[in-house]
Amino acid sequence: MIKKSKAGRLSIGDMRSMINKKAGISVAHNLTEQNPTEVKEWIATGSRWLDSIVCRGKLAGIPVGKVVEIAGLESSGKSYMAAQVAANAQKMGIDVIYFDSESAIDPTFLEKAGCDLDRLLYVQAQSVELVLETIEDLLGSNESQMLFIWDSLALTPAISDLDGDFNPQSSMAVKARILAKGMSKLTVPIANTQSTFLVLNQLKTNITRSPSQALVEPYMTPGGKAMHYAYSLRVWLTGRKSKASFVTDQHGFRVGSEVKATLKKSRFGTQGRQCTFKILWGDEIGIQDEESWFEAIKASQYVSSSGSWYTMDMGNGKTEKFQPSRWKEKMQEESFKNRVLEIMDEEVILKFDKRDGDATEFYDIEKEE
Repeated sequence: MIKKSKAGRLSIGDMRSMINKKAGISVAHNLTEQNPTEVKEWIATGSRWLDSIVCRGKLAGIPVGKVVEIAGLESSGKSYMAAQVAANAQKMGIDVIYFDSESAIDPTFLEKAGCDLDRLLYVQAQSVELVLETIEDLLGSNESQMLFIWDSLALTPAISDLDGDFNPQSSMAVKARILAKGMSKLTVPIANTQSTFLVLNQLKTNITRSPSQALVEPYMTPGGKAMHYAYSLRVWLTGRKSKASFVTDQHGFRVGSEVKATLKKSRFGTQGRQCTFKILWGDEIGIQDEESWFEAIKASQYVSSSGSWYTMDMGNGKTEKFQPSRWKEKMQEESFKNRVLEIMDEEVILKFDKRDGDATEFYDIEKEE
């Protein structure tokens, strides 16, 4: 029995014990000792620039213990980025469960992205209910950290969709209501087991707003508003259709494309930040990560240009000249690469953290106005 103090009040410790006893599990915490909401680990996305803009003041990535959305237009790199995250999670000893509703995953594609197929559990996502119930069962029976990847929410039907006709009015808002209930059940168990739920989604034309509002926000994601609240991080991938946005081989065949990543929501103080990089999807699979670093630092005070040549202050009284066309070669030099990373951390992470410089350098201001 909990004893009351002389003033007739329970101490914070006594109240914590009482609540945990009532819940049957540890739900009441001392935040100075154990904070269940704190992100202790991050899974790299494959783009260091993207990892640098996710969390204010640090190099991050996909937050472990949270629900995250990667949404994008067609062929914008959603599945590739998910495969890269899966490979990086496996390197951290995290089990990967991949729910596929699009029947589009190629094992060779996953292997080229770095995944160990023997340690990856592939599940055909027959219904929204199956995905959510499977996650609930695994969270309750597996003590290992897990990464759940759902590819994709938009194309996964509800059971009523499977049993019903093709009239969309027959099951309007059913999926959104299922997801609202599902996320209310799963968010805390995901956090407590330090697992991660990565939801891939599609950007669809926004026809629910007025024409003027649609110009500001032309896209929306299916799944309902409850999912927006459940996500700790929302990354939207968009791309250009111009020739300059494609990566081509020596014969002019397209083997990759440029992607712009925008943080539509971030509980880590970085909402609205953006970066660009190119994804290879030809014979070679991967993000042109190091190639994107030049764009991240070229506006730095440590980098100046004169015609087609750039000069970088090496920080030791010396300078290095280079041309963007030979950036990949320069990155083979360890001292040059290390200096680039130093400048990148200062420009992308530290300056934003200190609110140093012009805000337009960090946000997609034009889209938000």
